[in-house]
Amino acid sequence: MSSLTSLRITALAGGVGAARFLRGVARVVPETNLSVIVNTGDDEEFFGLSVSPDLDTVTYTLANAVDSEKGWGFPQETHRCLEALGRYYADTWFGLGDADLATHLFRTQALRQGQTLSQVTAAITHKWSVEATVLPMSNERVRTVVHTEAGALPFQEYFVKGRSEGNVSKVEFSGIETAQTSPGVVEAIHGADLVILPPSNPIVSIGPILSLPGVREALRETTAPVVAISPLVAGKPIKGPADRMLEGLGVEVSSVGIAELYQDFVDTFVLDQQDMKNDPTPRERLEKMGLAVIVTDTVMSDMDKSVALAQTVIAFAHKKRPKAIS
Repeated sequence: MSSLTSLRITALAGGVGAARFLRGVARVVPETNLSVIVNTGDDEEFFGLSVSPDLDTVTYTLANAVDSEKGWGFPQETHRCLEALGRYYADTWFGLGDADLATHLFRTQALRQGQTLSQVTAAITHKWSVEATVLPMSNERVRTVVHTEAGALPFQEYFVKGRSEGNVSKVEFSGIETAQTSPGVVEAIHGADLVILPPSNPIVSIGPILSLPGVREALRETTAPVVAISPLVAGKPIKGPADRMLEGLGVEVSSVGIAELYQDFVDTFVLDQQDMKNDPTPRERLEKMGLAVIVTDTVMSDMDKSVALAQTVIAFAHKKRPKAIS
C-alpha cells in the first residue's frame, strides 16, 4: 500500500461527530486526498431557502470556520433576521444565523437556476477554500421521516423542534426508491485506499447513504479496508438520539449492535476505551464477528484529539492487507 501521506481516503459522513473526525483526517493526510460522501436526508426548506445542515457542517469544519463549541454554525453568530421573520411566520424554531443565511441564499439561487446540488456544493466548498472533495449523497430529494407517537415527522421537526422526544418506531427515507447516488460517490469508494465511517448516527446519518443503490455493493466490493468508528461511548452517544433510535427500532444499544448493521462490509471497528473499562465482552463479540478491533479514545473534544484519533485509525488501516472481494 502507498505511503501514509498519499493514501486516498473516502468517508461516509453526517453530523457533528463526523465533521470533528474529518478535521483530524485533514491534518494527517493532504486534504486533496479526502473525499466525503455526505448525508442529505436532513436537508429541508425553511422560509423558501434550501438548507443542507450536514453538508454545511462538514464544509465549515474543514474550513476551520465552524463554532467549535457547538460543532455547527459560526461563532458569535447573530439572529436578527430570524427574529424579524417572527413577524411573518408563526414558527421560527429552526435557528438560521445571519451569516449562515448567505450560504443558503447562494445555494437556493443556484438550484433555481438549474444547477445540481453536487455543482452547488463544489462551488460552496471552493469559496471556503476546502480542498477535500465534498459530495452530497444524491442530487435527488431524499428526506428522513421519523415515526413516533406524535406521527410521522420530518427529521428536523423531530430533532430540532421536538428535541428528539418520543419513542421512535420507524425511520423511513422518503424518495429513496427513485434516488440515485450523485456523480462520483461510487467511484470515491472504489478508488479509495481506505474507507471510514466516522462516529455518526447509524440510522439517520449513515443509513440514508447506505440505502442508495450501489453504495453497500461498492463497500462490499472494495479491496480497501473499511473502518467504522462507534458513535457510542460507554453505551451513550456524545450528543443526539442514536441510543433511543436504536432501542426503538429493536437494535441492541451498543457498539456491537451498530457493528451488526455494518457487518456485510466493515472489517475493522473502533471502540472507545470507556467501553472496555470493566468488561472485555464488546471486543470479544466483535472479534467473533470476524472484525479487527481498535480500542482508543474517541471523544474529540479538541483538534488534538481529532488528530490523534485520525492518526490511530489511519495508521492501523495502513498496515492491513487489502481485504478479499466477497
